[in-house]
Amino acid sequence: MGRLNGRVAVITGGTSGIGEGTVERFIEEGAKVVFTGRNAEAGGALAERLGANARFVRGDVRREEDIAEAIETAVSAFGALDVLFSNAGGPTTGELETFTAADFEDAMSLLLGSVLYGMKHAAPVMKRQGRGAIINTTSVGALRTDMGTYLYSIAKAGVTHATRMAGMELGRHGITVNSISPGGIVTPLFFGGSAANAGLEPAHREAKLEKLARNLAGITPLHRAGAPRDIAAAAVFLASDEGAFVNCHDLVVDGGMVAGGRTSYA
Repeated sequence: MGRLNGRVAVITGGTSGIGEGTVERFIEEGAKVVFTGRNAEAGGALAERLGANARFVRGDVRREEDIAEAIETAVSAFGALDVLFSNAGGPTTGELETFTAADFEDAMSLLLGSVLYGMKHAAPVMKRQGRGAIINTTSVGALRTDMGTYLYSIAKAGVTHATRMAGMELGRHGITVNSISPGGIVTPLFFGGSAANAGLEPAHREAKLEKLARNLAGITPLHRAGAPRDIAAAAVFLASDEGAFVNCHDLVVDGGMVAGGRTSYA
């Protein structure tokens, strides 16, 4: 504990799944955290449970002004921005021969645009400080085929490359920029996202998560599904002094899934 003592972080998509797990872990490690999400009830409850070092800002990462507000809140409330974890995402639709303009705009805005807006607004603050760590969530779907829908994988590949480009530009200012590619992590993303998850009865939700964990374990070389805590641990590393010499890197946290083998339950 204490690996992030004194650091101020902004985490997008912090009300469920990987984001929620990372907010909790960052607080445990001594950080002050501003986190975003669209679910005001869940965000308020999480902030209340975690105490004075957690602030919730309701927002939609498709809106540049909402991301800017979260970063401004961190600076005004806690005096700095040491870490940005652009994690928000969700399910997208659209395959090669069937996607619509609306499908394209939604996927790129949610998955790629949100990351670009985050780096745009974090960079000036971190440059003034002479330090900072930016972490972007991408996916193993950006690294090989048949591990995500068409538009989802394309958007995530854009995140991976945008991360490298930003790290090249910002490194000389003392800012590291890296991404994390999760594999099969048990989160509500797999059955409609946090909004759909919130509408389920607790017993039904738990049953769906248990089934998902079994299915993901079956296609992962470690024979277990990943959990939000696995990604949170990687984010802590990249945000801490231990990761200070890692830059322009995509950290794959997938239990070996991207190495090959089965990519379906069949």
